[in-house]
Amino acid sequence: MVVLDITIVNIALPHIQTALDFSTESLSWVVNAYTLTFGGLLLLGGRIGDILGRRRVFIFGVLLFGLASLLGGFAQNAGQLMAARALQGVGGAIASPTALALITTTFREGPERNRAFGVFAGVSAGGGAIGLLAGGVLVEWLDWRWVLFVNVPIALLIAVATPKVIRESERHAGHFDFAGALLSTAGMVALVYGFIRASQDGWRDALTLASFGAAVVLLTLFVINERRSPQPITPLHMFADRNRAGTYAIMLFFACAIFGMFFFLTLFVQNVLGFSPLRAGLAFLPVSAMVAVTAGITSQLLPKFGPKPFMVTGSLLSAAGLAWLTQTDIHSTYLGSILGPILLFSAGMGMQFVSLTLMALSNVTDRESGAASGLLNATQQVGGSLGLSILVTVFGTASRNEAKDQAGAFLGTATPEQKAFFARTKQFPKPWSDQVLTSGVSAAFVAAAAFTLIAALTALFVIQVRPSDLARLQGNHTPKPV
Repeated sequence: MVVLDITIVNIALPHIQTALDFSTESLSWVVNAYTLTFGGLLLLGGRIGDILGRRRVFIFGVLLFGLASLLGGFAQNAGQLMAARALQGVGGAIASPTALALITTTFREGPERNRAFGVFAGVSAGGGAIGLLAGGVLVEWLDWRWVLFVNVPIALLIAVATPKVIRESERHAGHFDFAGALLSTAGMVALVYGFIRASQDGWRDALTLASFGAAVVLLTLFVINERRSPQPITPLHMFADRNRAGTYAIMLFFACAIFGMFFFLTLFVQNVLGFSPLRAGLAFLPVSAMVAVTAGITSQLLPKFGPKPFMVTGSLLSAAGLAWLTQTDIHSTYLGSILGPILLFSAGMGMQFVSLTLMALSNVTDRESGAASGLLNATQQVGGSLGLSILVTVFGTASRNEAKDQAGAFLGTATPEQKAFFARTKQFPKPWSDQVLTSGVSAAFVAAAAFTLIAALTALFVIQVRPSDLARLQGNHTPKPV
């Protein structure tokens, strides 16, 4: 349910934009409001489960997620929907880490627990694919609001069934690092808002500069707090290991590209290519299939070659796919211009996710494996939000420049009806609007490709796998899925 909610809402974005009068730049908050609170509070959610009891915290998180989904489905304006999405992120941050932790307390260590982790990873991966199809079906046959309403009965069923099949975990004494969670989340929100504000009002806008200033202050206070806290949500010593710090950096940059690619391609295939929501969902299914195939192959070859070659190759494949996508224009077709690039990109994704998960957990004690995997997951969510905001800024600048270039030619050839539409809405009618959107999307893909190239360089020059690490890979060490 938590993973599904990212892809299922993505398919509905064009309809949400029309229904609640979002601009393309502000539409990114439908994604960011969820991922920022989810990523920012993920580690705190795991700590709350350890201290208060994982089963009761899990049920609370699921019910909060369901309530937020209900409120989002009834949203009447952009502000209400973004608030509901943020609350969904809080519920997901509470439920997700406790779900994984409950597996460790419910199943015995060894083959039984390994099978449970395999099922958990499979369900998580399947959630993304199911979300694509379910989003298309619900939006096309019912309404975009049902991509949120669908979570409500699922959450209620989980809350009723959990006490019958899962026992309560032992409570552990501990400290809640609320200050760290709030400072990190608020700092990232300010940073993301600054980028999105800049895309609409420019870099000299007073509120843009104030947002960046607030982000610097809040994130600096966060680091100071984590250094002083007896039980920080972000153990800074995790970054002392070169390989682990490099792994988190690679995930950060790679997530920047992933979130942006799906966001802009969803808009492109529905608004420019004219795909229905269901057809758009089907168009992205090859991504899930390719990720599954390459992840399976990579997991088999890792013990022989180590993770570094797959980190470098995965980043380069994804960069090539994004570079290919920059060639899209208003005459592009799915088979000729979209399918090949997304298969190339997703092949890189499959290589990266397996190798990054393993490296994040390499040379980590069992006591700290939860923090290590949680940090990787949080880095993915926060990096995705930050990257999307940067790509939205690139998109906004490029599309505004294209609109200025098109204005003269448009007014010289437009019909009276088209001119009246432009005067009333300050927007170009089709096909002129498609050209403006496509120009901005292509520019965003250029920036996304740059992020994956940075990830490749980080893997090449930072990651250093020692013989002892390869020996660990060849052993029975089974990393927990993220």
